[in-house]
Amino acid sequence: MTEIRTPRLLLRRWTDDDLVPMAEINADPDVMRWIGDGSVRDLEQTAEGIERIEEEWDDEGFGLFAVELLASGELAGFTGLSVPDVLPELASDVEIGWRLGRQFWGQGYASEAAHASLEFALQERGLDRVVSICHAGNTASENVMRKLGMELEREAEHPELGHPLRVYAIDLSQYEA
Repeated sequence: MTEIRTPRLLLRRWTDDDLVPMAEINADPDVMRWIGDGSVRDLEQTAEGIERIEEEWDDEGFGLFAVELLASGELAGFTGLSVPDVLPELASDVEIGWRLGRQFWGQGYASEAAHASLEFALQERGLDRVVSICHAGNTASENVMRKLGMELEREAEHPELGHPLRVYAIDLSQYEA
């Protein structure tokens, strides 16, 4: 079982106990504002999402980690790797992403977890390149991307929803652990 410990976090595979707290995160309109069309997700949709995450772990050898606070055992959200499905031209890339509950914002958890996931991607999984995609205007996510050493590669448009996206990237030669 793949686990990563940081000074404050445990990044791990998903358990049944994660469903309700993740559903609460997904039900918050502020959290979901920058995800897809901004719609919240219910318990059933969250369960389906976690199932897809676990399938990706089985199929690809990577996926989105559940992020747990070491001090309290609370589920803060997720971070990790996935095959991007938003932009077809990035289908051969691996994307790093994150989603944390609002009560965990502004404390450096997203950056800490994402840095551990990036290190996992480039050093443990041997990937040469990682991308990250966000809605234009999502400055909090863009700040995390820059903290990871990622650089803006290009702007694009969501093929179905039409809103502007920003694609950041980093390759192994740019990465400094």
